[in-house]
Amino acid sequence: MASRNQNRPPKTPLHKKEVGEEIPFDKRRKIGVGRMAGGPPATGRGRQVLSTVNPGQESAGPGSTGDSAAAGGTESVNFTRDEVEALLNEKIKGKKFDLKGKMEQISESNKRLRLCIRWFQGIEEGLIQEQEKLRISLAAAENKCADLDMQRKNKEDELNMAIGQLRQNHALLQEKLSKEESDKLDAIESHRREKEARVAAENVQVSLSEELEKTRQEKLAVDQKVLTFEDMYKRLQEYNTSLQQYNSRMQTDLATTTATLQQVEKEKVAILETLSTLRGHYSTMKDQLASSKASQDEVIKQKQALENDVKCLRAEMQQVREDRDRHFSQVQALTAEIEKYRESTGKSVAELDRLMIKSNALEETCASQREQLQILQHQLAAANEKLKIANLSASETMIEFEDQKRVIGELKDRLAEAELQISEGEKLRKKLHNTILELKGNIRVFCRVRPLLPEDGSGSETPVISYPTSTEARDRGIDLIQSGQKYPFMFDKVFSHDATQNDVFVEISQLVQSALDGYKVCIFAYGQTGSGKTYTMMGHPESTEQKGLIPRSLEQIFQTSQSLSAQGWKYKMQASMLEIYNETIRDLISTNRPSFDLTRVENGAPGKQYAIKHDANGNTYVSDLTIVDVCSIKEVSYLLHQAAQSRSVGKTQMNEQSSRSHFVFTLRISGVNESTEQQVQGVLNLIDLAGSERLSRSGATGDRLKETQAINKSLSCLADVIFALAKKEDHVPFRNSKLTYLLQPCLGGDSKTLMFVNISPDPSSVGESLCSLRFAARVNSCEIGIPRRQTTTRSSDSRLSYG
Repeated sequence: MASRNQNRPPKTPLHKKEVGEEIPFDKRRKIGVGRMAGGPPATGRGRQVLSTVNPGQESAGPGSTGDSAAAGGTESVNFTRDEVEALLNEKIKGKKFDLKGKMEQISESNKRLRLCIRWFQGIEEGLIQEQEKLRISLAAAENKCADLDMQRKNKEDELNMAIGQLRQNHALLQEKLSKEESDKLDAIESHRREKEARVAAENVQVSLSEELEKTRQEKLAVDQKVLTFEDMYKRLQEYNTSLQQYNSRMQTDLATTTATLQQVEKEKVAILETLSTLRGHYSTMKDQLASSKASQDEVIKQKQALENDVKCLRAEMQQVREDRDRHFSQVQALTAEIEKYRESTGKSVAELDRLMIKSNALEETCASQREQLQILQHQLAAANEKLKIANLSASETMIEFEDQKRVIGELKDRLAEAELQISEGEKLRKKLHNTILELKGNIRVFCRVRPLLPEDGSGSETPVISYPTSTEARDRGIDLIQSGQKYPFMFDKVFSHDATQNDVFVEISQLVQSALDGYKVCIFAYGQTGSGKTYTMMGHPESTEQKGLIPRSLEQIFQTSQSLSAQGWKYKMQASMLEIYNETIRDLISTNRPSFDLTRVENGAPGKQYAIKHDANGNTYVSDLTIVDVCSIKEVSYLLHQAAQSRSVGKTQMNEQSSRSHFVFTLRISGVNESTEQQVQGVLNLIDLAGSERLSRSGATGDRLKETQAINKSLSCLADVIFALAKKEDHVPFRNSKLTYLLQPCLGGDSKTLMFVNISPDPSSVGESLCSLRFAARVNSCEIGIPRRQTTTRSSDSRLSYG
C-alpha cells in the first residue's frame, strides 16, 4: 500500500483541489497547524510563505495558501527572499504511515514551486526587455559618437584650409611689406595675431582629439558592459533550462526533491545578485549618456568660438589689405609730385645757365629775372598745395565712392530679401488658399490658354483674351472680349499662352503628393476640341520639356515613394486605363482585346461588358477591368504608350487628331509604414475628356457624327450634375451618363478635385471659349465636401477603386 502511494504520478491542480475537498475540515485544520509549527519561524514582516494578491483572502490562515494558489493560478504572485527560503527549507511533516497527507503536502509544495518558477520567468522576461532597451541606447550612443567624429573631421579640414590660406596671405604680405618700411610694424603685428590664432586653433584641435579619445574609451567600456550583459543572459537561460529539468525530475522522482531544492536556492541567490548588478550597470549607463550629451554641447560651443575667431582674423586681414592699398596710392602720388618737381627744377636750372652766360650782357635785366624766378617758385609752391588739395579731394571721393558702393550693396541685399519675402508670401498665400478651398470643399479650377497656331485666324485681328494687371487678379483673372464686350472671370490659377508644361505641373505637384498621403485626387481637363487638353494631360512623353501632367505626376510619385522608403514606408501601386467611347467602356491595356476594339467599329455590342459599381465604403470600381501592378516609371510609360495607341482618335475640320473618347487613368496607391504600422490608401485619377464641338464647325458625318453626339451628350450630363451640385439640389443625376457615374466619388464625395479648363485664343472660337469659362466658373463654386484621408486597412478585394 505504501509503495503504491509513493509511485503515484503528480496530480493536476484540479485533482489537488478535489483531494483537498475530500479531506475533512478538522483534518485539514490539523495539517495546517502542524505545517505552521514545523515551518520556519515568522519574521517581523508578518507575511505568509506564499502570498497572493487577493483582497478577498486576507483573513485566510496559512493552511489556505495552497487552496488560494490553486484557485487563482492566473493571479499575479510576488515572492520575497524570505518567502523563497521558507519554501525551499520546508520539510514534509506528518505521521510515518500517513502517505495521503504526505502526498498532499508534496502536491502543495509542487504547486508553490510552480508559482515561484513562473515568477522567476516573469523576472527573466523583464531582464530581457531591459537588455533590449540598453542595446537601443548603446546604438544611439554609437551613432552620436560617429556624428561627433564626422563633425571633428570636417572641422579639422576647415581649420587646415583656413591655416593654409592664412599662410599664403602671410607670405604675400611679407614680400610686399618688405618694400614699405612704414608698414613693417603693422605686418609684424598681423603676423603675430595670425600665429596666435593658429596656436589657438591647434590647441582646440588637440582638445577635440582628446575628447574623441575619451569618447572611444567610453564606447569600449560600453561594449564590455554589453558583453557582460550577454553573458548574464546566457547564464539566465541556462538557469531556466535547469529549472525546467528540475521540475520534470521532481514530478517523476520524489526521492530527489530535497537535493534539487537546495540547487534552486543557490541559483536563486545568484540571480538576485545578477539583478542587483544589472540595476547598477543600468544607472551607470544613464550617467554615461548624460556625460556624452554634455561633452557634445561643449564641442558645439568650441566650434562656434572657432568660427568667431576665424571671422575676426578675416576682418583683420581685410583691414591690413586696405591700409596697404591706401599707403601704396599715397607713395605713387608722392612719386608723381617728385617727378613733376624735378622736371620744373631742371627747367629752372637751364634758364639759370643761360642767364649766367648772358649775365654780362643782361645785368640790368638780372634783377627782373630774379624777381620772376621768385614768382615762379611761389607759383610752384601754390601748385604743390593745389596738388595736395586735389589728392585729399580724390581720397575723399574714393571714400564717398566706397560708401556709395556699400549703400548700393545693402540696397541690393534688401531688394533680394524683399523678393524672397514676396515669393515666400506668395507660397503662403497659395497654401492658405488651397487650405481654405479644402475646408470649403470647393472644386479647384485652373485655366490654361494655348498659343495661337498658324492655322488659326489672322494675327492682325484684335486679341479676344486679355489678362488683368491688378495685384488681386494677377495670375488669377482672365478677360474674354466678344463683340466689344468684356467678360471677366476669376479662377484659382490662370496660365497664359507662354506658360510651359513645368510651370503648370509645379502648381499641382502638392495635389499629386496628396495621393501618397492617403487622399483621393482627381484632375480632369475640359474644353472644346483643339484647345490643348490632351497636350496638357499627356503632352509628348518622349520630350523632357513637353511631358504632360500624367507622366510628370507619375515620375513625382515614384521618386517620392523611393525617398520615403528611408522612413519605413512601402508602397504598392496598381494602374488601369480605360476610355468611354459612345457610352461604352473600353479597356485600353487588356492583353486580349477583341477585334471590335482594334478596328473601332460600332456594329454591335462588344464581347466583354464592363459595369460600374459602388461599394458600401463609397468607392467605385469597374468590373473585369485589367489592373496591373506597377513598380517603376518605365512600366507605367509602356502602359501609357499602349493606351495611346489603343485610344479612339479621329480627324475633323477643327482638329487633325481629335480625341473621340474620354480617357481615364487611375493609379491606386497602398502604403504601409513598418515602424509605425500605419496604413494609407490613396487614389489618383487623371482624366482627359473629349472636346465639345459644334457640328456646323466640325463637319462630322457617319461615325464621327455618332461620336460627336455621344461626346456632347456626356458633357451635357456633366453640366447637369455641376448645376445640381451648385444649386445644392437633393437629387444629382449622376446615372444619366457613364462618365458622371464614374466620376461620382470625385464630384460628390470626399476627394480633392481639380479641373483644367483649356481655352483657344482663336477669334472664331470665342463663343465656345465663353461657354467653357462660364461652365468653369460654375464648377469653381460647387462644394463637394471636405477631403478625407484614407487610413483604413486595404480590402482583400483586388478590384481597382476609382474613388
